[in-house]
Amino acid sequence: MQTLATNVTRRSSIRNVAYVVVAIIATILITRVIVRYRSVTLRGAVIRNSDDPNKETPLAGVRIQATEGSVLASAISGPSGGFAISLQRSLIRRHALTLTFRHPDFKPFDIFDPSGEPLYVVKMTPLLAPVHPDPDKPLVHISNIFLRYTVKIEATIEIGSGVKTFQVNNTANVPCKGHKPCSPDGKWKAAVVSTNLDAGPDNEFRNGRISCIAGPCPFTDIQRDDFSKGGRTIGVTVRDWSDTTTFLLQAEAVRRMITDTTRKSYPVIVDRTIDFSLPASAQGTCIEAEVDGTPIVFPIGPNLWLSWADCETQMEPENNRLYRCELKPGYAFR
Repeated sequence: MQTLATNVTRRSSIRNVAYVVVAIIATILITRVIVRYRSVTLRGAVIRNSDDPNKETPLAGVRIQATEGSVLASAISGPSGGFAISLQRSLIRRHALTLTFRHPDFKPFDIFDPSGEPLYVVKMTPLLAPVHPDPDKPLVHISNIFLRYTVKIEATIEIGSGVKTFQVNNTANVPCKGHKPCSPDGKWKAAVVSTNLDAGPDNEFRNGRISCIAGPCPFTDIQRDDFSKGGRTIGVTVRDWSDTTTFLLQAEAVRRMITDTTRKSYPVIVDRTIDFSLPASAQGTCIEAEVDGTPIVFPIGPNLWLSWADCETQMEPENNRLYRCELKPGYAFR
């Protein structure tokens, strides 16, 4: 009987070990499948190739393709030159994979055998050398550039003041005898008076204050302060335990209004591009510039069209908007 029990225990142990081995193998296989098909994102930026770092401006509209005989994925660089292209990890490990960068105005650029680790900085060289001025067709010079736009702000406008006088009628030296209100020490009979000021709809009071202007002021105090914090309605409650006193309650009345304010901004000029950023709330944006010495206003509409430059925009953190404009042929900054 002992031998039979031992054999049963041994077979059970072998079976358990087999289960563990199968589970380990299954886990390894599942992990390999997950790793194989997990996506990897290649990230980078495309800029203009130049010996001067200040002229290595971002390039938008560059078509990026991951190819392996056929196109596996594609992306377009944004206004900041940034791009991101996602691929399966297994494709990254193949030596035949190539990233191609194409733009009609720049020489082709390729990255062979890319990996998912580095950040790629692609410097593309213009196809055409800079055009020298033609004496028969002089360049049109753009100068004295600045931006003008409007934003809505909340303005506080003072519309007047609130003033109110009131009396606290009382007789001095009358024993209180426990009949409230009394003086702070409970000895003398007191009088308590409350009053309010209303600024009206859409208005509010600020800098509220109370002053004793007549009578034995030292024998008074403020029981309720509803004027210091301001608001549409302010009020006060005063106690007097001597003869009649007169008080003045006053404050400035203001109104909150949404108004348009005009602001100016100046762009940064690098080589043949200008860069500037505006708040997302900016409206009626215009570029004011001198064209061969003549001041002209150029509205920037939704299509970002300018007669002398090609413009593009992108949204930045905190909802600001970045603009970049590059001069068209035949124009130059003075």
